[in-house]
Amino acid sequence: MVMDRYPSRLKRLRSLMRKAGLPSLLVSHTSNVTYLTGFTGDSSYLWVGSSEEILISDGRYTTQLEEECPGLRVHLRKVGERMASATSTALAAVKPATIGIEAGTMTVAVRDELAEKLPKAALAAAADLVEQLRQIKDKEEIASIRVAVEQAERAFRLVSAGVRGDATEKQIADQFEAALRHFGATGSCFPPIIAAGARSALPHARASEASIAGAEFVLIDWGARNGLYVSDLTRLWVTAKISPKLERVYRVVFEANRAAIAAIRPGATAQQIDAVARGVIHDAGFGANFTHGLGHGIGLDVHEEPRLSSTNQRPLEPGMVLTIEPGVYLPGWGGVRLEDDVLVTKSGAEVLSTLPKSLESMTLNL
Repeated sequence: MVMDRYPSRLKRLRSLMRKAGLPSLLVSHTSNVTYLTGFTGDSSYLWVGSSEEILISDGRYTTQLEEECPGLRVHLRKVGERMASATSTALAAVKPATIGIEAGTMTVAVRDELAEKLPKAALAAAADLVEQLRQIKDKEEIASIRVAVEQAERAFRLVSAGVRGDATEKQIADQFEAALRHFGATGSCFPPIIAAGARSALPHARASEASIAGAEFVLIDWGARNGLYVSDLTRLWVTAKISPKLERVYRVVFEANRAAIAAIRPGATAQQIDAVARGVIHDAGFGANFTHGLGHGIGLDVHEEPRLSSTNQRPLEPGMVLTIEPGVYLPGWGGVRLEDDVLVTKSGAEVLSTLPKSLESMTLNL
């Protein structure tokens, strides 16, 4: 059944290509190549024509290609050969007049090199065609994400139970990496964000050698990679008596998270869901301190479409898996973010993450 997904995906991609007026498409983004073929190597392109495909790769992957995508036509570039040259050779027989390129990820230098090697082909910018398909997850993809969420949550419980009050942010990040692997994940899908006290006001803080000792709370943002698919969660550890300020800020963020999840349904736009959470935070007086979009899709990558932002009018559809992660960041004091992974269903939303969200449940006895 899993192998059957790739012809179906290619069929749907060709439908989008026809609507865009593209007779062929050169897929260069690694995750997009994986999505369309099942091939998990890198440094490879997939050319998709109206009725055939060619995967352009290299000799390192000869056996892997046979195992992961048997039957797929493959062109292996020579040792030291540039990808543009190999692409030109691979397409010599089909002679495409127009080739769509993934302009959102392909560099100008690579585009220019392709234009030089393919002088008779017009290169046309393609608007995230594969990404449109990837927004809607099938049953197997959703099942993989569910497992990634479970792995992440089990790791959180294990690390929380054993954390020491004198541990550094980096030591805790390393413990998360080990715990994720212990529970079956391939590993962390991004470097865990462990930010104590005032450092939590940095939404993407890097785990440092700073100790969590003396911090009122610690922000934890982490995720598991289960094979190809990921999870992405954020919680707090409360490491001291809960202050009135922390209680107030957390209550606002919690309500924004709750309200946004409650508003998710097919047909609602990404912009509308972002506005729900942003309105809660604005009304509480912290509007200027919510400095990023409400969330994003997850799947093969940690950050995918659709982006939940004030500018994205894309309607939500069943099968999308989103993060809902409102935050309030106060420089010099700290930041509070609460992130769940949510599946859009036919009737609303299913929250895939199950970790408790009350401040009391996140209080550690160090």
